Amino acid sequence: MSNVESLRELLSTGEELTIVCHNNPDPDCLASAFALGRIAAEAGIDERRILYSGDISHQQNRAFINLLDIELTEFDASTVRNRPEESLLAFVDHSVPGANNRVPEGTPVDIVIDHHPTEGVEGRFVDHRESIGATATILAEYLRALELDLDTHLATALLFAIRRETLGFLRGATEAEYTAAGSLHDAADLSLLRELSNPSVTGATVDAIGRAIGNRIVRGSVLISHVGRTSERDALPQAADYLATLEGVETAIVFGIVDESIHLSARSTDSRIHIGRVLDEAFDDVGSAGGHREMAGGEVPLGIFSDAVGDSAQLVDIVEGIVTARLNSCLNLRAEE
Repeated sequence: MSNVESLRELLSTGEELTIVCHNNPDPDCLASAFALGRIAAEAGIDERRILYSGDISHQQNRAFINLLDIELTEFDASTVRNRPEESLLAFVDHSVPGANNRVPEGTPVDIVIDHHPTEGVEGRFVDHRESIGATATILAEYLRALELDLDTHLATALLFAIRRETLGFLRGATEAEYTAAGSLHDAADLSLLRELSNPSVTGATVDAIGRAIGNRIVRGSVLISHVGRTSERDALPQAADYLATLEGVETAIVFGIVDESIHLSARSTDSRIHIGRVLDEAFDDVGSAGGHREMAGGEVPLGIFSDAVGDSAQLVDIVEGIVTARLNSCLNLRAEE
C-alpha cells in the first residue's frame, strides 16, 4: 500500500481531524495543513480544524493567511486533550509532541508528515522525509496521486510554500520540488504569488534588521549578531538571510529577545557545518534548537534572568555574552579570530 493510500485509509476511520501547526507557523506548515484538510474532506471528514500557537508576525505569513483565506484557531490544550475517540490528531512540518509545539509530551499522534531532521517520530501514519526540501512537496505529491481538483487558493498556497522554503529553489531543493511546482503551476494565481512575495515591511522589522547589521561580529567566515529586544520575531530569519549574503560570510547566526525567550535563526552554506546540529549542541540543554544543514532556528527561555535582571540593556548584554560564548564553543571560534 502506498503512503497516500495508507493515509486515506486512516482518514476514513475518523469523524474529525485536528491539525496542529508548529509554534509561529510559516508558509510550509500552513500550506501543508491547508492541503491535509482538503484531503481529509475528500475522505469524508466534515469536522476539521487547524490549530496554531505563538505569533504569526512575519509580514509574508500574515499576507499568506489573509489573501488565501486560511482559517486558523489558536491552540488550546484542552482541544487536543479532550478529543473524542474518533478524532484524529495530525502534525505537519513538525513531528514530536512538546518539540516546537505546545502539545504535551507523550501525546499519541495519529498522522505525522514532516521533512525536518529529528528522532523519535511516532504515529499511526508517518511520512518523515528529511531528504525533501519542503513538507508542502509531500502534500502536493498526495494531491497529485489522489487526482484531486486543485482550486486556485490551494495550488497557490503550496507553490508559494515550496518556493519560500527553498528560497526560490536555491536552498535544499530536490527534483521532487520541481515536480511538485510543475503540477501546481497551471492552477496557481501567479499575480497573487507576486503579491505574497513582496508584502509591506513594518518599521519595527526594519529597525531590528538594522540593529543586526550594526551588531555583527565576523570571525573567519562566521557572522554572529543580535537585535537586542524586539517584538518582531520574524525579523531574525530575515536578518539572517540578508547577512548571509555578506561577502566572505558562509554562516550567519542572529539572535534576539522576544517576550520571555531568546530566539535564534541561522543560515549556512559552509559544507563543513551542519548548522542545525550546531544549534542543537549549543542549546539542547537549556531550550529547543535544531534544523537542517543550511537553515536552523531555536528558542531558549530566559528563565531566572527575566526576573533577576531589571535593566533591559543589562539583560541584553548578559544574553549576548552567554549565547555568543556557546556558539563560539560549538563552532570552535576564538575571540581573537
